[in-house]
Amino acid sequence: MGAVVVVGCLAFGFFGGEYGTFDWWQLKREIAREQAALNRLYVEIDSLEQVADALESDSATQERAARERFGMVRPGELLFRVEPVAP
Repeated sequence: MGAVVVVGCLAFGFFGGEYGTFDWWQLKREIAREQAALNRLYVEIDSLEQVADALESDSATQERAARERFGMVRPGELLFRVEPVAP
């Protein structure tokens, strides 16, 4: 009879209740996934900060952005746009 009670208590501790061991393990896995996602966002923020700094201070980056994004050209240059033709 005592062994049944001990097994029952252990099973309840593992699976039962709102804060069982099984729930705790799931929360630990979820925390690890969220921490990995947060770390990826930190890396992305760092990359975007570097791009923003380069656009603010580096004239070569500014010129490249103006040429690529807005199609700007220097005097005497020709701009050729290649657009896809619908079949």
